[in-house]
Amino acid sequence: MTRPMSGRPPSVKEWRLELYLSEHDPDTTARIVLDTGDNILESRAEARRSPYDMAVPEIGDELAAGRALIAMGRLLLRAANGDMKALGATETETPAPLWQPAE
Repeated sequence: MTRPMSGRPPSVKEWRLELYLSEHDPDTTARIVLDTGDNILESRAEARRSPYDMAVPEIGDELAAGRALIAMGRLLLRAANGDMKALGATETETPAPLWQPAE
């Protein structure tokens, strides 16, 4: 059983994430705004359909949104790294990749 490390009661936070998708065929753009209550982070990404592919807007949405979410994850990791360094933490190991390499 895991016990809390301090006598503080557990806290609950709510972060607001808004995802905006804009399509101008053959391009789809995703914009993410994350409001943590303390900071606001923003990421963007695009997907472009090949002129030889069938037009399926859902695929462009998924690609652009997925790429923007990955970019947001990187922003959050960089922010955490900067915060840890500001508190005097030393880098002891290489950060884990965001996904596993293809086998």
